[in-house]
Amino acid sequence: QVQLQESGPGLVKPSQTLSLTCTVSGASITTSSYHWSWIRQPPGKGLEWVGAITSSGTTDHNASLKSRTSISRDTSKMQFTLQLSSVTPEGTAVYYCTRRREIGAGGLFDEWGQGTQVTVSS
Repeated sequence: QVQLQESGPGLVKPSQTLSLTCTVSGASITTSSYHWSWIRQPPGKGLEWVGAITSSGTTDHNASLKSRTSISRDTSKMQFTLQLSSVTPEGTAVYYCTRRREIGAGGLFDEWGQGTQVTVSS
């Protein structure tokens, strides 16, 4: 059974760096054909893809957040981490870590963490 669990502070001050970690169990983050993503949902809004790290360690980011986003991984701990710098109150959201199974030219987000609320406020 695959499980993803987000962890990190629930409150971040404006201009600081938001840091979240996803711990994966029941699967390996180095298995090919899977990407490991961060998705967020601001209050009252839809889901927004933040970025991902592939099984080989390559990263991809939402263009609107790219300059402030860093995604890394620790394969010994089966964890991947999101860092979002210079946060503003617009960064307030529920943040999910997910697994995306690559299928041809597309894919499917087939596993999700329960989500963690992050509030950006002074």
